[in-house]
Amino acid sequence: MIGAGVVGLAIARRLALSGREVVVLEAEEAFGTHTSSRNSEVIHAGIYYPTGSLKARLCIAGRKALYRYCAEHDVHHRRIGKVIVACDESELTGLRKYRDQAETNGVDDLRMLNANELAEMEPNVRCIAGFLSPSTGIVDSHGLMLAYLGEAESCGASLALASPVASGRVESDGIVLEVGGAESTSIKCDIVVNSAGFSAQDVARSIAGIPANSIPPTHYAIGHYYTLAGAAPFRRLVYPVARQDWLGVHVTIDLGGQVKFGPDFSWIDRVDYRFDESREAAFYKAIRRYYPDARAVIGD
Repeated sequence: MIGAGVVGLAIARRLALSGREVVVLEAEEAFGTHTSSRNSEVIHAGIYYPTGSLKARLCIAGRKALYRYCAEHDVHHRRIGKVIVACDESELTGLRKYRDQAETNGVDDLRMLNANELAEMEPNVRCIAGFLSPSTGIVDSHGLMLAYLGEAESCGASLALASPVASGRVESDGIVLEVGGAESTSIKCDIVVNSAGFSAQDVARSIAGIPANSIPPTHYAIGHYYTLAGAAPFRRLVYPVARQDWLGVHVTIDLGGQVKFGPDFSWIDRVDYRFDESREAAFYKAIRRYYPDARAVIGD
């Protein structure tokens, strides 16, 4: 197993539970240090995704399974709910498209709301209509990874930190991985699962015998978040109707009650975690469309 993010650890758990001998190779000094620790921690309902797509199918099945898993393994989570709102008449068509797409995908618990009903639910949100997604929630992603890792290790799996895959080769009876780090070594595997995140394509290219045309191209995107100073003025997640190029500036709330606005979206040519402070004005303008009392946000 290459990669100890949330996906890699979930797969490692499943393989270990099936009785396989599992070694998880992680290049960093800790698990879950990239995408798995830089996300909104939202459990999505499956509203937006194209009909029949893997995202649509797996999101609906996955969130049901995730709620069940979190409850059974004491992973901190909350079915907080989400309101999707139209701020003016021009956004009503988009709002209806969301509802129709969600119903096509099998999301059957949405509740349409008028302005008065939304004002009762979220008095600090300005909008003319919207709907509630009660099955949207939030989860402690670190706690989830700990639970996956704990189960995997209880079934004999091992986690090797600071153990990057340097190269490898496909042989007739398995795959040999050359592992770097303080003490380099070779591991021969029956099966290799490549869950190396941003590095997955580079790892695949380093393994001789993997057809180059089977490795998809790499595309990097970045999103910024701003955090709100002070107490949360919202009880639920708030999503405005999207623009053409991205889903708008959302309100997300973590399990500690901290409010974040974002993300935005832009393509980049490499992994780059630097924060672009110049985006604050655009964020502020977008936030005030549905939260006119916004006064100040601080970047993170």
